[in-house]
Amino acid sequence: MKVQLLNKISPEGLKHFDVSMYETGDNFDDYDAILVRSASLHEMEFPQSLKCIARAGAGVNNIPLQRCSEQGIVVFNTPGANANAVKELTIAGLLLASRKIVKGIEWVKTLDPKDIAKTVEKGKSQFAGPEIKGKTLGVIGLGAIGVQVANAAAALGMDVYGYDPYISVNAAWTLKARIHHITQLKTIFEECDYITLHLPLLDSTRGMLNEEAFAQMKDGVRIVNFARDGLIEQDALISAIENGKVAAFVTDFADEKLLHLEQVIITPHLGASTPESEDNCARMAVEETREYLETGNIRNSVNMPALSLEPSAQNRICIINRNVPNMVAKISSQLGQYGINIETMANKARGEYAYTIVETNDTIDELSIEGIRSSEGIINVRVIQQTA
Repeated sequence: MKVQLLNKISPEGLKHFDVSMYETGDNFDDYDAILVRSASLHEMEFPQSLKCIARAGAGVNNIPLQRCSEQGIVVFNTPGANANAVKELTIAGLLLASRKIVKGIEWVKTLDPKDIAKTVEKGKSQFAGPEIKGKTLGVIGLGAIGVQVANAAAALGMDVYGYDPYISVNAAWTLKARIHHITQLKTIFEECDYITLHLPLLDSTRGMLNEEAFAQMKDGVRIVNFARDGLIEQDALISAIENGKVAAFVTDFADEKLLHLEQVIITPHLGASTPESEDNCARMAVEETREYLETGNIRNSVNMPALSLEPSAQNRICIINRNVPNMVAKISSQLGQYGINIETMANKARGEYAYTIVETNDTIDELSIEGIRSSEGIINVRVIQQTA
């Protein structure tokens, strides 16, 4: 099987491809899978052979999800693989927002070396800033990264409020008891000295920090955004900075409108730029790709339902279909018409699409597969031979 690499992928991840089964490269015409980091796929034509795309990272804004779903291409991401890297940078962002560290460094570089010791002592007061200990932090989004940020900030002595209406059971269990789980954003805005964002960019979250939100915040609030560009309305942010509502803004996303504002610190998209994070993301992306190609099991997909089934027969039929009534009965009936007995069957839906795995010990010929594939509501069908 061929895996197309659209960015440099960590060798630590690629080494988990069995070389007797996989070939990786960047110039295939037909390929079974894509591994990608930041390259945009929106204008890319996909070959019919493509079965899955794995993004070595959490965000998938560079992948045309709807088109992939329509073509039966499963898209994976790697949630949590870069969580520690982003957590550490977020903690640094809180400190940068407080202590005027960047301005102080830049000022020292301008000084005359001969009198630097005296000049520093005389001028250092202009860079004084508050400590974060004892201050209130609002963490918006309690996923893999947000939970780690909340726990780390609490350990540094901050009073932490966390907001996430969709917090997972796993995240809830890992959240320290002293974190206040808030059910309304209004509380975060009104109570917190610092606010940090850790949520995906969706229609429901785009521009969530807008004029109305800033109006509810404390004067002098400090905001950190290492999540997604687009979560904040830039014009509203600039207005809030200029009128003193926002004392400092630290972001990982460069924007020409913000460059001239001295209250803004911009880092060059460094959130996951650590060797450890790149290794973790690559390893996880490879594991997801291998599992799907070799077994048909889906884990961490952003456009298809998660579904795993232990092997129990010689052949496995993997079917991506539209989530409409009677599809499972229709698939079962068709298999019966082709003389294929079902040993085990599992089906799960997600939105407009569903995924079905069928296990059988019967021989499956191409005529049977084409018959199923051509049925209304069926998007993609493939057969995997396996050891029962």
